[in-house]
Amino acid sequence: MLPRTCLAVTGLALLGLGLPAVPAAAQGDYPSRTVRIIVPATPGGGSDTFARVVAQHLARELNQQFVVENRPGGGTLPAMEYVAGLPADGYTLYLSPATTTSMHLVRNAMPWDVRKTFTGLTQLAVVPQGLVLNPKVPATSVREFIALAKREPGKLTYGSAGPGTAPHMAMELFNLMAGIKIQHVPYRGVSQSVTDILGGSISGMMLNLVTAKPHVEAGQLRILGISSAKRSSAMPEVPTIAEVGVPGFEAQQWFGLLARAGTPPDILAKLQRLIADAMRTPEMQARLKTEGADAVVNTPDEFQKLISDEIDRWTKLAAAINLKPE
Repeated sequence: MLPRTCLAVTGLALLGLGLPAVPAAAQGDYPSRTVRIIVPATPGGGSDTFARVVAQHLARELNQQFVVENRPGGGTLPAMEYVAGLPADGYTLYLSPATTTSMHLVRNAMPWDVRKTFTGLTQLAVVPQGLVLNPKVPATSVREFIALAKREPGKLTYGSAGPGTAPHMAMELFNLMAGIKIQHVPYRGVSQSVTDILGGSISGMMLNLVTAKPHVEAGQLRILGISSAKRSSAMPEVPTIAEVGVPGFEAQQWFGLLARAGTPPDILAKLQRLIADAMRTPEMQARLKTEGADAVVNTPDEFQKLISDEIDRWTKLAAAINLKPE
């Protein structure tokens, strides 16, 4: 029995996914046994959803089991550390959130350097974050929220899934660029922070649209703007934060697949090609948009450069706000 929560899928599991039928990819030496995709989150969230969709597609194309294994907690570090200790053979992949590029800023003893230990395979999706508030907070726009924070310094609070996570870094970037200070209340995951916003214990947070959209539509949360450079196809009526209060602001949540550094390039290329074929289909793009996400594909080299650029970006922010590791 596999540890943690997992899902094994084969080519037969694709019935009902909505992807067009295509001939199976030619078989080679890889994969000759089960491939695992490690997800640093509980089942049902955005990263878990993306991992399972990709696992189903690859299982069908390669006629081999792909297992999604959930290893939540610890700000993604336990899952990353687990993958970092395994061989660079392509049989264990890591479903990486954007948090991968900022966790080194809040941990005193990182056992490895992300850029040296992992290599990018491809991005899968980009999910804008929404600046959401409890409806009782007296602000209905980004400008009103900034004005409220300046008028009542130290009163407003925001939640995150933990120090160094994408919601934390996005909100600190917002603080810096808007010239305000909203107090950080870290949690051990997104679920509890959302519960506390709904209950009014904290004022708001940056929340990915996958999670935010149903609460906004139900009137349980108020969304002021989104963090991407352009409006989201999932909620096109919501302006960007850059449009309505903080020019130049951008902080997206993204998801992608990583492998251990040293994984044979032909394995990376084979997987990237098959995933790219799936992500480009109208069916897959429509499926992701229902989750508030836009499909994205790039080459291993392009993804690796994005990871490196993001690490540099968040490191500069940490220096600017004097963010210290724990």
